[in-house]
Amino acid sequence: MTTFTAIIERDRDTQLYIGYVPGFPGAHSQGETLDELQENLREVIEMLLEDEKPIFQTEFVGIQQIAVR
Repeated sequence: MTTFTAIIERDRDTQLYIGYVPGFPGAHSQGETLDELQENLREVIEMLLEDEKPIFQTEFVGIQQIAVR
């Protein structure tokens, strides 16, 4: 089993959750709930892995909060 890190945001206009895996081209989806988004991302990742082994363009390092005055 392989674990992928997804970045998740919520669109204020549509109220949809949007997720993507950094550096994994095509690994993105959306859903009305976090559970739906997770299932949609899982399906997309599984389909992409069927085609070929992914070549990651970037590596997820972490998040930072930046304070601005």
